[in-house]
Amino acid sequence: MARPRGVEDAVILRATADVMGRLGPAGLTLAAVAREVGLVPATLVQRFGSKRGLLLALADRSAADAGELARRVRQEHPSALAALRALTVESAAGTATPERFAHHLAFLCMDLADPELYARALAVHEAHRQAVAQLLAQAAESGELRPGTDVPALADAVRAVTAGAGLNWALERRGTLAERLHRDLGTLLAPHLPSSTTEAR
Repeated sequence: MARPRGVEDAVILRATADVMGRLGPAGLTLAAVAREVGLVPATLVQRFGSKRGLLLALADRSAADAGELARRVRQEHPSALAALRALTVESAAGTATPERFAHHLAFLCMDLADPELYARALAVHEAHRQAVAQLLAQAAESGELRPGTDVPALADAVRAVTAGAGLNWALERRGTLAERLHRDLGTLLAPHLPSSTTEAR
């Protein structure tokens, strides 16, 4: 059967992510997504099969987007650590209000209990972890980090700190999420910077 024309799947998936952030699990319906992109729910059923199929497609897309974002920020920043900071902030752009953060966290909790969605959530997590590790490795090679820095351990710490920063920010609600991420990431990286860089900061 021919696919209805007019709206690309990528546009629908971006709209789905936006609806997820605004409305949370209870508000995410095919009808809500269809309204967002000017389609009827039947068109989404034809393309994705069901709301679950739409969520699976979005999760698959998210893993690919993580790698594409890492490549883009690296091209935009001559410094690997500057690219890491940009990656950290841009990765969290969809959760820039406490309410959106809460809604996406609720979806993650659902993913952890569903084998198919969990596998895809893990793929997204691994894509981000790999991107962080690669940027830190490049920073070490270029002298942005102290010699002997344990890059794999630091990559794990970056992921843990940035995840915790989001949760703390959503609870405390002081400043913006981007500001909190910059601050906490800077605190983590500071002991690993060369002395001259640390003094300049």
